Amino acid sequence: MDFIEELTWRGMIHTVMPGTEEELKKGMTIAYLGIDPTADSLHIGHLCGVMMLRHFQRCGHKPLALIGGATGMIGDPSGKSAERNLLDEATLRHNQEAIKKQLARFLDFDSGAPNRAEMVNNYDWTKDVTFLDFARDIGKHITVNYMMAKDSVQKRLNGEARDGLSFTEFTYQLLQGFDFLHLYQDKNCKLQLGGSDQWGNITTGTELIRRKLGGEAYALTCPLITKPDGSKFGKTESGNVWLDARYTSPYKFYQFWLNVSDAEAEKYLKIFTSLPKEEIESLVEEHAQNPGARPMQRRLAEEVTVMVHGRDEYDKAVEASKILFGNATDEALRNLDEKTLLEVFEGVPTFSIAKEKLEAGVPLLDFLAVETNVFPSKGEARKMVQQGGVSLNKQKVADPNSSVTADLLLNGKYILAQKGKKNYFLITADSES
Repeated sequence: MDFIEELTWRGMIHTVMPGTEEELKKGMTIAYLGIDPTADSLHIGHLCGVMMLRHFQRCGHKPLALIGGATGMIGDPSGKSAERNLLDEATLRHNQEAIKKQLARFLDFDSGAPNRAEMVNNYDWTKDVTFLDFARDIGKHITVNYMMAKDSVQKRLNGEARDGLSFTEFTYQLLQGFDFLHLYQDKNCKLQLGGSDQWGNITTGTELIRRKLGGEAYALTCPLITKPDGSKFGKTESGNVWLDARYTSPYKFYQFWLNVSDAEAEKYLKIFTSLPKEEIESLVEEHAQNPGARPMQRRLAEEVTVMVHGRDEYDKAVEASKILFGNATDEALRNLDEKTLLEVFEGVPTFSIAKEKLEAGVPLLDFLAVETNVFPSKGEARKMVQQGGVSLNKQKVADPNSSVTADLLLNGKYILAQKGKKNYFLITADSES
């Protein structure tokens, strides 16, 4: 596959430095992409860059994932209106290992292939460089005029930041340029990939290589992904959508992709999956014929969730979705872990009942209309039960004179009551203290 051609039809190219395509056609090329290690998980805002590396490797080239251990201690002014918190080395090393495990789902690090991926950390070649060495060997090659002209610097100096731009952040582009120079010399890395907001920093690196070594290096950036309203992609009301299940469960991760708009789904299938062009075009056509079935969103959610969390977690997320929107069984409901159960029924009305009462048994009508307010009266509850409109844990209740016992508790704590088709209530059994 041709890397430029692949990224072009996927809509993943913003700017390409002249000569890049010719360099890639010479044979296996080495490229790197920088990843911010300020958390011990990637979020989906990182995914476009990660997919660039994935496509790069699939096209026969060698990807380097650079963890910004040094630059992460400084903070990049690009797209920021304030300086970030600086992290210590122990935290950065922990974050690096966690990120590598996630990247291994996208990239081949372990085979003997010549283009197997490598992870590098710029802290390793920066930590022992003295300020005087850096000023003499790096700083003298790039003028202040050149650095001042960068958009990221201009925006901060022109009032977007309340506190202006510190010298620390001003030097960021030199540090990133130093990374490119080091990898060019040490790994024969000729290309840097990144988001379009990184263009200024990347070209500082190509300029440093040209001025210091007389070498040729190249740059390619992808567009920044935004929501239709222009806001930051990957942000929800509860924050970032993370790749680590500790921060965003596979169910919520799956739901994020399942709920994107039609226009977003077509775009995201190209950017966030490895599906071939013909298959995506077929999905678009299928969607146009039956948009209500949402085939694009379903396939997108499947591809990305399996890639990040694996097939088993994807299957569990699909089962969890059926519980709320389909004809799931009592067994499927009991197989949900507590966290996913609470996420599936987030926002439904909740009631509490003493666990001791359930252990003794509570008459059904009392459970529905006295101990809880699922129904306003026992008479209304009786009528709905007789009409077959009441379920507990997805099983219809036929006898209004039956009792509710602790045997029904999900995860030893919850009972799901359903009135009609769409009205859910989550009852929590609390132990009396």
